[in-house]
Amino acid sequence: MPAWLSTALDATILVFMVISLLGLLIPVFPGLVVIWGLAILHALATGFQIGWGWLALLTGLMVIGSLADNVLMGTKARQNGASWHSIGVALLSGLIASFFLTPVVGLLAAPLTLYLAEYARQRNALAAWQVTKALLIGWGWAFITRFSLGLVMIIIWGWQTF
Repeated sequence: MPAWLSTALDATILVFMVISLLGLLIPVFPGLVVIWGLAILHALATGFQIGWGWLALLTGLMVIGSLADNVLMGTKARQNGASWHSIGVALLSGLIASFFLTPVVGLLAAPLTLYLAEYARQRNALAAWQVTKALLIGWGWAFITRFSLGLVMIIIWGWQTF
């Protein structure tokens, strides 16, 4: 591949990786999967210049980051007294609302459903709010985790590419 084409490819991939990292601000955007996919695309185009070991590391970081949402949100809610049933119903309602309506509605549906499910279970508005607040705190930690892992993925890719 000519040097100018290789440079253009590297720069284009980097720009799209940064856009994907910023896309993590939208909770339903799969930014880590997109960053990983761009690294795989670059590896295919360059004859796996990055190396299999680094691609395996990027894959692991992507999987960990992708699971962080559900694990951190569910764990925080569970630590504050949510039932597994309420957490599952909230997750399912968020997914269904995101799929059939819009991602924004899905973002609102999950905490609202958790609140309603916990209120129905406990008949205590304050306890239901504490659980919902914990879910939202877990959501914040999940974002920080995903964003940090995405940044690390881009740094690793850039370190091996440039």
